[in-house]
Amino acid sequence: MTGGGAAASQAYGEAWYWDERYRKEAGPFDWYQKYPALAPLLRLYLATHHRLLLVGCGNSVFGENMVDDGYQDVVNIDISSVVIEQMKKKYHDKPQLKYMKMDVKDMSDFESGSFDAVIDKGTLDSIMCGQNSQENATKMLGEVNRILKENGVYMLITYGDPSYRLRLLKDMENWTVKLHVIERWERSSNQNKWELTKPLPLDDDSTSVVSILGPKPDVHYIYVCVKGKDGARVDSEAGAVVN
Repeated sequence: MTGGGAAASQAYGEAWYWDERYRKEAGPFDWYQKYPALAPLLRLYLATHHRLLLVGCGNSVFGENMVDDGYQDVVNIDISSVVIEQMKKKYHDKPQLKYMKMDVKDMSDFESGSFDAVIDKGTLDSIMCGQNSQENATKMLGEVNRILKENGVYMLITYGDPSYRLRLLKDMENWTVKLHVIERWERSSNQNKWELTKPLPLDDDSTSVVSILGPKPDVHYIYVCVKGKDGARVDSEAGAVVN
């Protein structure tokens, strides 16, 4: 995350904060990780024909990179009307990219079970920084769960380790949660120490993760949450969605 201090972080869930920020910052800016670093993991869990939702898209080029890599239907939402208008103008000639102003806590414009996957780079983290964080995070995850198809995927890229995020995710009924890690791009070399596409063993108290990564590792955590009880679509060893 970029600067602003505690006062700014508490406003991360507010539209006015982002409207003001995007009026001042031309961008583009990608939170946490850029597309090339995450592409192998996306390919493992997502198909190019899937209908995908990027929440809290901002002025990121992540969606553009996905379309350039073959993804055919990428919907982007953000709470800021300023950035949505900017992005609509920028990508008016890319029909595979769609932009809508929307609050992730209320996605009632989307029908239930209408997306194959939701990708979140920092939106849940922003909500967790703000007021009424637990209540708002629960609302957001409830909406994500509602709009996902059966066996749909919620991919959360976050700085929150399992001791802070796992219980929140496992509170969602019928979600199977897998954990991947990647070194923070601004601090890493070209060689990732951890194998991105191989999920880490994950127990309820996260001790298995600590034993592998050590205390305070310089990584981003990627939680892949698969909705539904049908384990046939989730490869038990690789963690991959297979159709």
